Amino acid sequence: MKVIFLQDVPHLARAGEIKEVANGYARNRLIPQKLAILASPESLNTATAKLAVQARKQAQMEEGLVEIANQLEGKELSLEARTGAKERLYGSITAADIATELETATGLVIDKRKIELDEPIHQVGSYEVNIRLGKDIVPRIRVTVTGKET
Repeated sequence: MKVIFLQDVPHLARAGEIKEVANGYARNRLIPQKLAILASPESLNTATAKLAVQARKQAQMEEGLVEIANQLEGKELSLEARTGAKERLYGSITAADIATELETATGLVIDKRKIELDEPIHQVGSYEVNIRLGKDIVPRIRVTVTGKET
C-alpha cells in the first residue's frame, strides 16, 4: 500500500516521502496514529499543504529556541551549597538545581532534562554545562559552586 508520510518515522521515512509499506502496518499503525495517509492525487495536495504548515511552525519554534540560546550562551550561575572536608558537598548539585537557578536568574523556564550533566556535581568548583534546546541548538553556561562551612 502506498502512503504519504506526514511525520518522520525512524528507520522508515521522513515527512513528505511516498513509500510502499505493508497493508497491515499502514492500516493498524501509520494511518490511525496520523503518521501517514493513503497516497492519491487529492491526498498529495492535502499532505503538501499540511507539510508546509508544519515547516512554518517548526521554523518559528527554532527561531524562538535560537533566541533563548543567545540569551543563555556564556551565562554564569553561582550556586552555594554546604561543604564538608576537602571541599566536598553534602549532597550534590543536580540538573534540577541548575534549572531552578536558571529560572530565578534569567526568568526562562528550562526543563531539567534539557540540561546535560554527566553526573551530579559533588565538588566545589567551576563547571561547563551544555543545555540541549534543539537538535543543533546547544548553548553552554558556566556553573560555579561555592561552599559554605557548617
